[in-house]
Amino acid sequence: MESVITESARDAFDRIFHPRSVAIVGVSARGNVFGTGILSALKAIGFEGRLYAVNPKGGEYNGMKIYTGLSEIPEPIDFAIIAVPAERVPQALEECRLVGVAGAEILSAGFSELGTEAGSRLEQEIRDIASRGIRVVGPNCFGIYCPLSGLTLLPGPDLSRKSGPVGFVSQSGGMSIDFAHIGKWMGIGFSKVVSFGNGADLREIELLEYLGSDPETRVIAMYIEGVKDGRRFFRVLKEVAARKPVIVNKGGLTEAGARAVESHTASMGGSKRIWEAVLRQAGAVQVGDLWEMAQTCLAFSLLPPRVYGHITVAGGGGALGVSACDEAERYGLSIPPLDPEITEAILQHLPRPGSSAKNPIDAANPFVGPQAYREVFLNAAGDPRVDVQILIQLLHHYKSLSSAMGLTSPKEVAPYRQLADGMKEVADITGKPLMLVLPDFKQGMESMDIEEMIREARGIFLDRGIPVFDDLGDCLRALGHVSRYYAVRKARGL
Repeated sequence: MESVITESARDAFDRIFHPRSVAIVGVSARGNVFGTGILSALKAIGFEGRLYAVNPKGGEYNGMKIYTGLSEIPEPIDFAIIAVPAERVPQALEECRLVGVAGAEILSAGFSELGTEAGSRLEQEIRDIASRGIRVVGPNCFGIYCPLSGLTLLPGPDLSRKSGPVGFVSQSGGMSIDFAHIGKWMGIGFSKVVSFGNGADLREIELLEYLGSDPETRVIAMYIEGVKDGRRFFRVLKEVAARKPVIVNKGGLTEAGARAVESHTASMGGSKRIWEAVLRQAGAVQVGDLWEMAQTCLAFSLLPPRVYGHITVAGGGGALGVSACDEAERYGLSIPPLDPEITEAILQHLPRPGSSAKNPIDAANPFVGPQAYREVFLNAAGDPRVDVQILIQLLHHYKSLSSAMGLTSPKEVAPYRQLADGMKEVADITGKPLMLVLPDFKQGMESMDIEEMIREARGIFLDRGIPVFDDLGDCLRALGHVSRYYAVRKARGL
């Protein structure tokens, strides 16, 4: 049975993620506190609604009035951010509830994660207040990032305002801000990111359930250290994963990791074997770390939802082709040899001697141009077995070419903009997506111009909807996750 979000719950979530008004409780006229920091971050990122600063001492900060209480604010408040010492949090939260605030995030630490009786008691007070009619994110968290409304995590004034299909739920604040920063340059667009910390009220289950029904979210990623209700989590995870990809990075699966988890968010990690079985049975995608999660989210967000069993790989360098064959098999993919007539047609566009077009396609020259690759991939896509195509482009070779020509930058000769246009055209004509691998083998200080060129090329390909990876293995692993997820759904008749 599909999880149901009630109308009142949905309204509360809407006011939390898209608030018209936000009160920051804990802003200091002297600055240098979390409350002032998150206020400055919200202004810097361009929050769309109205901001109100609150502190019992009053005063002003950078010309902004600081109200002594929420009841003084001249309009209803949708969302509150609480950043006061732990012992003052329950009072601040109760005031939020009494004036009708829909939800609050508590940035303050000093609760159950301390492992003390006093910390646990304070967290129970938060739980009790939440049960009387206000939703709570935290405590001990970095809060909420919603690009569409302009909410941002602590301390994230420079995150992207560009929305996308990926929702991320994280028990770790550091993981949430790191993932948001990685997404900005890697090409992952976010709908919502929530760092829920200790999870006194809203936790992984409620947030997963909400994102599962959220029309702004097509892909869900989660970093979990522990769950409170394993049976309910499994049920909701299975329901949501039947509709949307759910990518899970479970922290604390080793003995040492479990100890670290307990001191981090007061959670119990659980057995590695049990977790792997649960995620597999639920149809979720398990990843091992932050980078694998990011690469997998990129692939899910940009590739059409289908099974990808057979691929073509093209680029300069025979060893890269050998590596492709080995890696593809590891992730359940195959690189079929192309039919002789297709091979011959491809060879007409590659330099000879030295090239090979059997698949992998070895161009034997890093300077093969965009028009040639366009023809290569158009012909390769004519094989009905091919589901997706991968280009490996070694842009760093253009530095030596530009130097030989007396130019100052490899960007002056590397035709990556034309190549991106050609690859986009191929994908549109054939209906078979393309992926790009941009290795950077020169990362010394003397090669900063190469780094700049690769970053610019990445952005150009991403703008055309082509996912970009630094490493062929990462690309194939992410593609394997996508393919297996849709294969499982197909096998289950979903």
